[in-house]
Amino acid sequence: MKIGIDISQIVFGTGVSTYTRLLATSLCQEAKDDEFVLFGSSFRNQKPLKDFYENIKTENVKKKFFPFPPKALELLWNGIHVFPIENLIGEIDVFHSSDWLEPPTIKAKRVTTIHDLTVFKYPETFVARGGHDIVENQKRKLFFVKQYGDKIIAVSETTKQDIIDILKIPEKKIKVVYEAADPDFSPRPVSQIQKVKEKFLINNGRYLLCVGAREPRKNLNRLIAAFVEIAGANPDLSLVIVGKYGWGDDINQNTKNQIPKIKLLGFVEKEDLAALYSGAEGFIYPSLYEGFGLPILEAMACGCPVITSNLGSMKEIAGESALLIEPENVESIVGAISKICRNKKVSEELKIKGFKRAGEFNWQKTASQTLEVYRALF
Repeated sequence: MKIGIDISQIVFGTGVSTYTRLLATSLCQEAKDDEFVLFGSSFRNQKPLKDFYENIKTENVKKKFFPFPPKALELLWNGIHVFPIENLIGEIDVFHSSDWLEPPTIKAKRVTTIHDLTVFKYPETFVARGGHDIVENQKRKLFFVKQYGDKIIAVSETTKQDIIDILKIPEKKIKVVYEAADPDFSPRPVSQIQKVKEKFLINNGRYLLCVGAREPRKNLNRLIAAFVEIAGANPDLSLVIVGKYGWGDDINQNTKNQIPKIKLLGFVEKEDLAALYSGAEGFIYPSLYEGFGLPILEAMACGCPVITSNLGSMKEIAGESALLIEPENVESIVGAISKICRNKKVSEELKIKGFKRAGEFNWQKTASQTLEVYRALF
């Protein structure tokens, strides 16, 4: 079988980038008898594409990279839906499209992964990033997925149900294939944790960790309110927030001055992030909506106790291996943080359960199930 995969997303450094990179790598390793054509397009930043290909390059993998302006492909593929992908990468049996573009095909079967339906459920979250264009582009892409897609991969049962409810796509066309944490996330030694704490000036001793873009959907305002309640009785405790600013009211300087034990680190490289997970008193993920919730598994894989929302995919992915909170209830967040900070038995049990839970998700399984989706089309 000859399989085309759009890997354009890997240049952006997002959760979808991680999914695309790890899926493509695992597929090429898992299916040595199949041929893969990696399609990638970036107008200004082709280096990540080329680096990825050099790292993965084997006899069964070819690259087709182009410097096309994003708007041109959006118009061709998500707008007027012309110019089949085979014109660029040659004849293929299956094309697995990205999170962003939905090209037509001549003969190839079409598979796409839907990570979430934020553009329908929370369209306002895109406003500050040139939002209307992003929302409309995604809705047009999903229109063509619904019209012409042969199979849809949903990353969780929650996302699958959203696809059925919102897009009205028949259940038989959807297959749930879970993703997993990057294998590089694992417990780190105390010496490495201490170096990372020194690097980021986390000097107060213990700390709670939150990872995700700073935007209203991540519910950071309630997390901070909960931390303020906890901090008085725990003077050695900090709150460390990792992730780029997204949109909306950011955590301003006044807040940071009033609550000096809040650390905003922005983007953190994977090796340092693994150490931060490993050393945290607990990982708090109080988001209001996620298609999957990858940081939950990253934290668990590093042996960190997890607190997360009792909603949708977060409850689904965490299973019984995390403390579940009502994310819109500050006291619920306070109660969960108090448990892991004051009760070492609860904390240790969560570490053990979480580590085991993270092991239930792996990229070999993800690749194998994705290959099954391709092969079932013939």
